Amino acid sequence: MSSGQDSVYSEYETDTSQTSKLLRKFKETPFVPIGMAGFAVVVGYGLYRLKHRGDMKMSLHLIHMRVAAQGFVVGAITCGVLYSMFREYVVKPKE
Repeated sequence: MSSGQDSVYSEYETDTSQTSKLLRKFKETPFVPIGMAGFAVVVGYGLYRLKHRGDMKMSLHLIHMRVAAQGFVVGAITCGVLYSMFREYVVKPKE
C-alpha cells in the first residue's frame, strides 16, 4: 500500500468507538439524522392513524403516508445541501 492510503486508514482507526464514529458523522452531515428521524415519525404517525382512517381506503392511506415520508426526507436533504453550500461558499472557513 502507498503511504497516502495508510494515513487515511489511520485517521479512521483512531476513532474506534462506534459512538464516536456516529457522532462524527452527525456533525459532518446534520440533516441526514433529521431526515431519518422525520421519516420514522411520519411512519409511526401513519401506523397510528391506520386504525382511525375512517372510510378512507387502505391503499390511499398508504400512498399519502409514503408521499409524506418521502417529502420529509427530500426536504431534509435539500436543507442539508443548502446548509453545506452556505457554509462552504458564503461563510468560507479560514484556511
